[in-house]
Amino acid sequence: MPGKQYTLLDADRRPYLSATPGALGGHRRSRIYGRLDCPGALRHIAAGGYVTNRVFFADVETAVAAGYRPCAVCLRVEYRAWKAQQRG
Repeated sequence: MPGKQYTLLDADRRPYLSATPGALGGHRRSRIYGRLDCPGALRHIAAGGYVTNRVFFADVETAVAAGYRPCAVCLRVEYRAWKAQQRG
């Protein structure tokens, strides 16, 4: 019997199956990625939203390559660096 499979996104935003769960979660519509325990995402999920647009990534590099930006809630330092780069 095969083990559990997880659906992750690759750098081209294509889903693929992985035996390893994603290290990061994201929101497809807003193109934001963050920690799986992000308080902001968990609030949205608890309120019944977010889940249909939830995606997962293996690592930061893949999330960034897919065009996602860091979450301002759970990845403040990374978000500030991203924001400064946008102003650049």
